[in-house]
Amino acid sequence: MAPARFQPSSIKNKIKREEVTRKLKKSKNQAKLQKRLDQAKVEANDPAAKKKRISENVPRTLDNTREADPAMLSAAGPSSAQHVEFSNDIASDPFADYFNFTQDPTIPPKVLITTSAKASKSTYEFCDELVGVFPGAEFIRRKKGKGFEMGRIAGWAAGRGYKHLLVVNEDMKKPNAITLVYLPNGPMAYFKLSSIELTKQIYGHARATPHNPELVLNNFSTTLGHNVGRMFQTLFPPLPEFQGRQVVALHNQRDFLFFRRHRYAFRSPEKVALQEIGPRFTLKLRWLKRGLPAVQNFGASPDALEISVGTEELPGPPEETPVPEQDEESEMRPLEPIPVSNPPKDNEYIWRWKPELETTRKTFFL
Repeated sequence: MAPARFQPSSIKNKIKREEVTRKLKKSKNQAKLQKRLDQAKVEANDPAAKKKRISENVPRTLDNTREADPAMLSAAGPSSAQHVEFSNDIASDPFADYFNFTQDPTIPPKVLITTSAKASKSTYEFCDELVGVFPGAEFIRRKKGKGFEMGRIAGWAAGRGYKHLLVVNEDMKKPNAITLVYLPNGPMAYFKLSSIELTKQIYGHARATPHNPELVLNNFSTTLGHNVGRMFQTLFPPLPEFQGRQVVALHNQRDFLFFRRHRYAFRSPEKVALQEIGPRFTLKLRWLKRGLPAVQNFGASPDALEISVGTEELPGPPEETPVPEQDEESEMRPLEPIPVSNPPKDNEYIWRWKPELETTRKTFFL
């Protein structure tokens, strides 16, 4: 039978117990230091031992211990069945026209940026920052009243050549969400918005230039993540202007999308310096839908005329208004049609976040 391990807590005298505990801790630290010094001597003579130790000493994090997802793209070659299926999917997805380079790659896509109804000053300031981020962005203030639903706005924008509709929502007079719609036929995504810092709030920020920035999408490893990444990629022109030295980065970590914009400068052939331009914010995907935003009562017939019982007179037919005469030239001239895309009355979820989906802290979807 192995002897029981000595525990300082078994000593009843407090002063003696603290002294023994202090000596044990000091001896452990000295042994650990001596082990590191001996290991450093061995690695100084054998560099291969240091490389082996570094390759094996990988810390366990939530990122590298995430649960296996069948939608994750493996590191297998392009001849694998999964990559063949994924290639077929991206060749037929709504963003395929952008990646086929059918248009001039230097022309930025048109992006319509607006807000929710009755937006506040902080939301307008954030929209002004977004206009500077996306090269082809344009901000239009959303009017109040009926007839300005998101579905109607999306149809109006699609008929006028816009490729994206970006709506900034707010709560408690602070922007809290972004709805991104790909035009003309969808899909659309809803992101929660947090940790906003405007350019003026970043100390020592750089000034942005009108050059088309480079785009870096990092750590999108599932099919859903690739769809979200391709959707953000269509916000920028395919061909950046490298002389501007501007980089927009969207880094995915634990399904949080961190947005940053920097300018890089070459200090030497080996060193590169970064200066942040701003703004910075964080997104988290909540749902992804097909098509344009739905309008429930779009195109609905008016309510039937109701007549109460006991009325003596019925309403007569409306008087006919005389039709003004038109010239022969105006009758022969065809009217120019205005392209209109009617919004749907319902949407289908491609993916939707639910609390029961996150079975553990290691469950991620992008």
